[in-house]
Amino acid sequence: MAEQLVEMRAFSYRYPGADREALRGVDLELAAGELVVLAGRSGSGKSTLLRALCGLVPHYHGGDVTGTLSVCGLDVREHGPAELGGHVGFEGQDPETQVVSTTVRGELSLPLELRGEPAAARARAIEEVALALGIGPLLDRTTDTLSGGELQRVALAATLVLRPRLVLLDEPTSQLDPVAGDELIGLIRRLNEEWGLAVVLAEHRLERCLSAADRVVAMHEGRIAIDGRPGPFLDWALESDPALATPGARLFSLAGLRPIPTSVKAARDQLARASDGSRGAGGYVLPGPVTGPSPARPDAERRISPELFTVLSTRDLWVELDAGDAVRDVLRGVSLRIGAGETVALMGRNGAGKTTLLRAMAGLVEPVRGAVDAQRGCALLPQAPADLFVRERVGEELPGDEGLAALRAVDLEWAIDADPRDMSGGERQRLALAIVMAGRTGDGLPGAICLDEPTRGMDPARKRELGEWIAALATRGAGVLVATHDVEFAARFARRVVLLGDGDVLADGAADEVLSGGWYFATEVARILGEGGAITPEQGAEMLVRATDEVAVDAEVPAGSGVGPRPAAADAKRSSRGSCST
Repeated sequence: MAEQLVEMRAFSYRYPGADREALRGVDLELAAGELVVLAGRSGSGKSTLLRALCGLVPHYHGGDVTGTLSVCGLDVREHGPAELGGHVGFEGQDPETQVVSTTVRGELSLPLELRGEPAAARARAIEEVALALGIGPLLDRTTDTLSGGELQRVALAATLVLRPRLVLLDEPTSQLDPVAGDELIGLIRRLNEEWGLAVVLAEHRLERCLSAADRVVAMHEGRIAIDGRPGPFLDWALESDPALATPGARLFSLAGLRPIPTSVKAARDQLARASDGSRGAGGYVLPGPVTGPSPARPDAERRISPELFTVLSTRDLWVELDAGDAVRDVLRGVSLRIGAGETVALMGRNGAGKTTLLRAMAGLVEPVRGAVDAQRGCALLPQAPADLFVRERVGEELPGDEGLAALRAVDLEWAIDADPRDMSGGERQRLALAIVMAGRTGDGLPGAICLDEPTRGMDPARKRELGEWIAALATRGAGVLVATHDVEFAARFARRVVLLGDGDVLADGAADEVLSGGWYFATEVARILGEGGAITPEQGAEMLVRATDEVAVDAEVPAGSGVGPRPAAADAKRSSRGSCST
């Protein structure tokens, strides 16, 4: 029987000055070698639970605790982060606040030096973790020259370099591009299997990690709502909180297909069996590979014409930055145009130049060549929301009626007396949005609004609200450019996608075209269904329903033709088609 690393009984916690408990009567056990995904909406208690498991709650944050919690045999109420640090590694939501050394090599060496490891052991540990995370080329870089995604990998490396028994990861892929994100989840699974690490992984993009999980623990208002295998979790999510279901699960649910798959591979296998003529649990027969033209997006007819007023443009933009070891070209001749009312996703791998481009557009970086034109102004939400917090209360960050209106717009009016640093990652992100937009919701709306990774820490429901807010800004004439690694979010809000690579524009086209048919820069629905243009669960479900209907029509043939009658399941499916539009 595996050793129990975590034993939590009736554990409750309230932050200092808070009017409600962040954790309420939580019972949780975690065995050595388990990989647990921690799910839940923003503010549900995920980050607080991780902080409790590493001793930051209550020893750093203070507050009131009831119940018991033992981690690796140590009572957390009596042993703080220093004593637990030899057993538990923790990476928080904001890696930029965790990195303290001048160079990457120094950052990885620091915890080993503090533990008294000899020089040879330090060198070997640094080399191994650098190889595992693919950060070898970064070792001699200064940490202030790293991109957000590079910082995230360095912070994770510093967490793993001591080879702890329990690793706690809070949104570890939030700033990683799709390739690096998938590779990181694969690495975590390998470390879990080969090193025997127990892992608790809090994540909103469940499609990335659900298939690797042994268990899923879903939090709701500080309590555990469900603790079970990925399959039962998805069944529960579709029934109780659809925002937590993966795009693939929503695709199958909207199409009326069962069982609900937990991975792209499982979904493709089910559809392949159906296309071969076998009956699945849902009883459907598909006519073959699901390809062909996709349903039109609701906003397709409203795409911006080339003649529309330009609110933001760059011409032959070159930017050089000091990378610590040399000056390098971060942007190389970028020419881009954003029209009034456009919603554009800026995508690309980590280090491609997305943040630098947004900073140059906002006038924060001086180009060495080329020009930026933003006649009606450009507002920028930075990648690190904490950079905008200078007060101890939310109400002091956003005073007066305009501040209250901005808080109300992001559903944070209740947090007016809270300390921004005690809020969840998603809540801090929404607060930063409110600070950037305060006073700009009337006639002072800037012509261009740039958001750098605004969905970090946001659950799907909040992302949907952010998408609606972006659409409202575009309706009022603002051009909105969002740098994001979240392909599912891009598929929801963007009419156009710009793909950046090595400081240059690689692709610029309609979202339906750029986010389908590929491997990494493609939504889960697109990877399940293959080429055909469907990038959202609603589009994909309509394609599946249409394919089922075509089989049903083909089955209605004259007697004696040798073809059997139409399956009864097809009749049932035809009567429920309206569910696909929800």
